[in-house]
Amino acid sequence: MELTDRKKKILQAIIRNYLETGEPVGSRTISKYTDLNLSSATIRNEMADLEEMGYILQPHTSAGRIPSDAGYRLYVDELMLEKQKEVDELKGELLDKEEKLDHLLKQTAKLLAVNTNYATMVSAPTIHRNKLKFIQLTKVNVEQLLAVIVVEGNVIKNSIIDITQEMDDETILKLNILLNTHLNGLSIEEINLAMITALKQQAGIHGDLIGEVIDAVASAIHEEEDLEIYTSGANNILKYPELSDNHKASELINTLEEKQVLGRLVQDTLADESSTGIQVYIGNESPITAMKDCSIVTATYDLGEGMKGTIGIIGPKRMDYDKVVDNLKNVMNQLDSIYKK
Repeated sequence: MELTDRKKKILQAIIRNYLETGEPVGSRTISKYTDLNLSSATIRNEMADLEEMGYILQPHTSAGRIPSDAGYRLYVDELMLEKQKEVDELKGELLDKEEKLDHLLKQTAKLLAVNTNYATMVSAPTIHRNKLKFIQLTKVNVEQLLAVIVVEGNVIKNSIIDITQEMDDETILKLNILLNTHLNGLSIEEINLAMITALKQQAGIHGDLIGEVIDAVASAIHEEEDLEIYTSGANNILKYPELSDNHKASELINTLEEKQVLGRLVQDTLADESSTGIQVYIGNESPITAMKDCSIVTATYDLGEGMKGTIGIIGPKRMDYDKVVDNLKNVMNQLDSIYKK
């Protein structure tokens, strides 16, 4: 069965009305709500088709219809296409650049919770540090060198390397030149065995030291840091009857407070490099069990230098997607603009 423009408009009207009221929507309501100038009988027929196609549900006999997950999905996908065309470059700044990032992100979570009336989360940026930027070897004492390793995101890692004999400043300088000339700008995958062997040969009696430095580089690139997540508006969940059941509400609020489970959502969002920045999880699409009765809308913000994080809004499936997407895009663009200037 074809999803005609008329069916789409009726489906959109059903969803918008349900978003506003939380009540099943009947054909008479739709006849007043749309500009299609259709009779209630015609709308009933179209609604029957939409139900057969799986876009709406009839919760009770003789009751109106409510959107299914598939209906929400169609609505959201089309909304995303519209919003992508309407993205405005916002010139205002959310907060001064001088403020600490953690304070900025906490304030962002609070602001979104107030503006949307839903629960919100903001992750601190994770750093994609796949490439080496710089190595600096310096003498600590006669038995040790300090390797300062700078990788993408300007992350600095220090590593102490033991040496078997004292090295003079000229030798250390030559090793610094050798390492930086050959390794700067490379990912750990590009530093292959043949390259390491050639570097060890050029380093002569200090070949073992080269191996230890490269091990330290690999450790700096692959080291994982604890993911910080800021949340706000957990009690907003209680405002929606479909989520205020004691068991559901308790599970949701615990998930938002404990935060460990939210890390999976953040990782899923950041892992999708094909994403345009906004992702929507409806019902069972959610990777978080406690949120199967919710919709989650996430945005990826990018601070440059490989630093990316996730902003998320959690609410009922009848959330005001239009308002949520606008709020996310505003915040995301402002964060981007603040740190990319």
